[in-house]
Amino acid sequence: MNQLHALVIYVPRSHTEQVLAAIGDAGAGKVGKYSRCSFVTPGTGRFTPQEGAEPYLGRVGQPEQAAEDRIECVVDQALLAGVVAALRAAHPYEEPAFMSWQVEDWR
Repeated sequence: MNQLHALVIYVPRSHTEQVLAAIGDAGAGKVGKYSRCSFVTPGTGRFTPQEGAEPYLGRVGQPEQAAEDRIECVVDQALLAGVVAALRAAHPYEEPAFMSWQVEDWR
């Protein structure tokens, strides 16, 4: 049995479908005989670009907020590095916000 990881990504709503397609193409979201499984929740991202940043949205030193989606899916450990590379390539932010962790006792 392969080790599974949960993956959560925050992305501006304008790029949600692009990121979903990229991570799906890389193998994220496979559950049994289903592929590209995910859950998407809308929210508001808040951040302040610091000196040296080249923000996609906003200006250095100015607090910013943006309509974002939280994407949740699972990823086989063997595919995780490729999925992360795909999300970074498809995500418009200089520093995409995402996290992953090992899923225990999932079956």
